[in-house]
Formats: sequence, structure tokens, C-alpha cells
Amino acid sequence: MVSRRAVLRTAVAGAAGIAAGVVGAREIPHWLGWDRPPVAGGYAAAADVLDAVHHANVAVRYYVETTEPLVAFTFDDGPAPHWTPMVLDALDAADVPATFFMVGNRLERNADLVRGRMDRHAIGNHSWNHDDLATLDLNGVLQSLGRTEDEIKKQFGRPVELLRPPFGHIGGSTMLAADRMGYDVVLWSKAMREKMFHDDPMGQAKDIVDSVRPGSIILAHDEGDDRRLVTIRGLAAMFDGLRKRGFRMVTVPDLIAAGQKSGAAPH
Repeated sequence: MVSRRAVLRTAVAGAAGIAAGVVGAREIPHWLGWDRPPVAGGYAAAADVLDAVHHANVAVRYYVETTEPLVAFTFDDGPAPHWTPMVLDALDAADVPATFFMVGNRLERNADLVRGRMDRHAIGNHSWNHDDLATLDLNGVLQSLGRTEDEIKKQFGRPVELLRPPFGHIGGSTMLAADRMGYDVVLWSKAMREKMFHDDPMGQAKDIVDSVRPGSIILAHDEGDDRRLVTIRGLAAMFDGLRKRGFRMVTVPDLIAAGQKSGAAPH
């Protein structure tokens, strides 16, 4: 079980996070000078978010502070027939573990796609219908996350300890629900740039390989439209390039464990 640490954020960071979340930013605008999403994204009122952040015993992680050359690939929105099997094939071919943040109703429909293929991988909660949790009250968030957790336990027989809210939006109700359910919230420090590299898989791969740092958490997807192909076609090159830089790919729980060994706080 991952230990829980209180998250400390200032009112300024919370207010800026809300501003970024309202516009739906999947990566923080460069003018903010941040390389990670806001702790208080979404549409919740600042007071609600800050109260939850200061009082909920929840770790919010954009990356993990570690000196070890470790990186975690994460895949959101599946499982689905479009790209999930291709992602799993690429991971198997390279012997790379990853973390999948699954949508509950898609897992219910497509469990056969992943059954027997997830032993090396970690699984997190990504809501039932890809809900924007920041727009829901506490009961709505608990219902969405609870149904998804039940489905993950049903299909894989394992506990669920990680939450990634869709769109990276975090409202006060999300934090309170995460606290009640014993989740760590996992965001990301680097995302695939599918629009920029829409027909350039090697450019996408180079962007990831060149920018990763120890403890990075990388956002990718295994569901969606044809833009996902630029990422999938570049995965092998990403894994090879990162290994040449001395990096090792791990799951998010393993990355967190490495950070805890070094005594680092969540980021």
C-alpha cells in the first residue's frame, strides 16, 4: 500500500491551477512556466479546492523526485479495440511495463482485449464514463470511481490505488473522494504531442526521448482517433532511445516506491 502524504499548495498555485483547468489545458501553457498540470484544475470554486487540498491526505503526483534514471509510461482512456492491443503488443515486444488508467464502462465492454495481458502492468481508475469529475458533486464522483474500481477488481482481482481524473481536472470533490477511497492522484509531467507530430512518429519519439528526466510520468492514450497512431508507431523508438540514455521504464507504483526510498515528497 502506497503511504499517503498531505499535499501542501498555496492559494496562488490553486488559483492559477483553476484558471488552467477551466480552459481544459492538457499541458500547462508555457507562459505559466510550469511543466505539469495544475493541482486544482477543473471548474470547482477556489475555496472548495484549497480546502480539499489542505485537509485531504492525498498525494498528487506530476512526477516523482528521484535520482534513479526511471520513467513511467501511462496510457489513458482504454481499453478499446482501436489501439489497446497495439499498445500492449509494443510493450510486450520491448519488455516494458506501463500503467493503464482505465475507463470503467470500456473495461466492462472490452475485458477480453486485456484479460491475461496485464500481469506486468499497473492499473488505475479513470472514471466510469470518462467523466469530468471536477463538474460533479462528491456523491457523483464516488459513484463514478466506485463503479470503475469494482470493475477493475472483478476483471483483475487486484486493489486500486491510483486515480487519474479525466482531462487532468481536479475539483474539491475529486480530492475528497480520493481521500475517502485511499487513492493517490497521478497526473503527468510530459504528454505526447499528437497534433504537432501527427505524421511524424520519429519526431514524436525524439521529443519524448530528449525531454524525459528521472522520475518523469508520460501521458499517452490507448483509445481515441487516428492521431493515436503517431504515438503507437513511435513507441519502439522511444523505448530504445530511453534505454540508450540509461533509463529504465517502470510502472507508476514502482516509480513512487523509488521516490519513497529517497525520502522525496510528492510533486
